[in-house]
Amino acid sequence: MPSLPLFLSQLFNGLATGLLLSLISAGLTIIYGTLGVLNLAHGALFMVGAYAGFMALQWTGSFVIAIFGGMIGSLLVGLVMERVIVRFYYQRPPEDQILVTFGIGIVITELVRLSFGGISKPVPIPSWGEGITRMGFLFYPNYRIEMMVFVAIALLALYLLLYRTRLGMIVRAGIEDSLMVNMLGINVYRIFLLVFGIGAMTAGFAGIVTSPILAVTPDMGEVFLVQSFVVIVIGGVGSFPGAIIGGIIAGEIVSLTSMFSPAYSQVMLFAVMAVLLAVRPQGLFGIEGRE
Repeated sequence: MPSLPLFLSQLFNGLATGLLLSLISAGLTIIYGTLGVLNLAHGALFMVGAYAGFMALQWTGSFVIAIFGGMIGSLLVGLVMERVIVRFYYQRPPEDQILVTFGIGIVITELVRLSFGGISKPVPIPSWGEGITRMGFLFYPNYRIEMMVFVAIALLALYLLLYRTRLGMIVRAGIEDSLMVNMLGINVYRIFLLVFGIGAMTAGFAGIVTSPILAVTPDMGEVFLVQSFVVIVIGGVGSFPGAIIGGIIAGEIVSLTSMFSPAYSQVMLFAVMAVLLAVRPQGLFGIEGRE
């Protein structure tokens, strides 16, 4: 049996991973719920945020500026994606959307690999994130605690945007019935652009705040993309609360399973997803019958 300090450490690691997955999945589920597009390039946008933040850090030496650089980099790439390619696929079959976004993700990844090479780029922990904090039975890195705070603040900002603003009301209405929103005289395609940009920006934010912990490589977004889809299935398509709860559940499953057998951590995650699909196909917070 694992010791209590190890268990608590993995519990906190699971919470950190879960919050990060919640943020990535929130952007992904907003895009899918509103636009009906399964964006397989979302992992590439996560990676773009890490590289854009890395470049901003190299130029300025400020991690705070790097965070904004990562967000802006992914936002710009996401807006170009939506305007140039994705908007022409809103009325196309789902398999066309999957293929085109999957292809966009590959192109972005290979362009980054061509520009920066395949060797990982080191992003140092900022000075204010160095050191450890004693938390009862264990010592925990300061930056991981701060990263959880950053992600929690970003999730709160997304919540306020979705549930306390007119744009959020339109987005949530669009998730339920985009045709009705269009009939009310609202420019749905302009809203779609904003939604896609918000989703891309959240992915970029997640990419740069994670970069001091993970290696910044062109393929770094692939694992998070797959796990984010699992989170959406667990939480429910189009559900913001579902993305948060599903992300925390997924993070804890992966982290706690790793204590006993790291090789089976992903297997356990997919096993839980399979059981949930059999019992509740719409997910924990999804609406039955939503396409």
